[in-house]
Amino acid sequence: MSAGIVIVGGGFAAQQLVRTLRKRDGAVPIRLVTADSGDEYNKPDLSHVVSRASSSAAMVRLRGSEFAEQQRIVLQPHCRVEAIDRERACLRTPQGEIPYGQLVLATGARALRPDMPGSELMVTLNSLAEYAAVETRLARARRVMVLGAGLIGCELAMDLASAGREVTLVDLAPSLLPSLLPAPLAQPLQQALLDVGVTLRLGQGIARLDAHDEGVLATLTGGERSEQDLAIAAIGLRPNIELAAAAGLEVGRGIRVDALLRTSDPRIFALGDGAQWQDQCLPFLQPIVLGANALTGTLLGHPTALALPPMLVKVKTPGYPLQLAGRTLGEDLRWQIEWDCRGLQARAEDGAGQVCGFVVGGDRMSAAFPLLRELPR
Repeated sequence: MSAGIVIVGGGFAAQQLVRTLRKRDGAVPIRLVTADSGDEYNKPDLSHVVSRASSSAAMVRLRGSEFAEQQRIVLQPHCRVEAIDRERACLRTPQGEIPYGQLVLATGARALRPDMPGSELMVTLNSLAEYAAVETRLARARRVMVLGAGLIGCELAMDLASAGREVTLVDLAPSLLPSLLPAPLAQPLQQALLDVGVTLRLGQGIARLDAHDEGVLATLTGGERSEQDLAIAAIGLRPNIELAAAAGLEVGRGIRVDALLRTSDPRIFALGDGAQWQDQCLPFLQPIVLGANALTGTLLGHPTALALPPMLVKVKTPGYPLQLAGRTLGEDLRWQIEWDCRGLQARAEDGAGQVCGFVVGGDRMSAAFPLLRELPR
């Protein structure tokens, strides 16, 4: 097999790119190099494992070996890339050198932990391997503290509480989903969390964690102390840029790419949570799917720029689901809000009176797609 296309990573971005490439070209050599098993699973389901009583084994949709056979690729699982030799166009790994013709970095992102004493006692649920490592502890835990009231934190808190756990949700921000919504529009979700028994500690952080019996003793910045069986960090992601940076590629928060998802080296590309496109990282599934489509054309000799339409962000909290798109934060926005016991529909207009964003929730979810069509492309 010639050097062909080599993809580093084993998550959704890598697998989506393999599938898209193989649909367009049945013969191009593809090698997937991943530090894990390469097994396929649905990562968003990690926010709902407790209420669904999902085991890590049951979450596997397709074994890595089966995926490789289906897609007719070479899979190198449990192979960590140590360095990229750009001059010789090869990867250095404990299993030997791997040459590449074109290289795609789909190295993803890792969950952030707070900078505080005892942060190593917190668990994260950003991958199937991380869930498998704490699966037994999570199943036994009755009192759980979740740090981070963003999208994942809210989903985890509602899922845990719905399964009968005593949940405390902590965030330094004064309202839920602070990076997505103005505070008034987060009120229905806040009430839904309270309705399932979640204790909210907004405007506070965790000052420290100490090991206590088989769990932890959490001290909040306001001085409150509580015993917890488990503490989960859900405060965001940090792109894995170390491999790219060590190779001399341009990096910022993520691996910098141009419109073609090409890095500062014309033979190396980046896709997924680890890529920084137009100065933004896009840790959502739809940009990855569209990015894989565009990158497939480029890798196969038809340069294709990535163009993203307005995209829906879904907050999968069953007690009060939300969908939003466009620009939903800013002092200049004027909101038109319809709000009743059934749900929420809010449209944001900019200074020129143009609709630039919206939020729908509860029983108004069906309004999302008509509103999406109103947004400027």
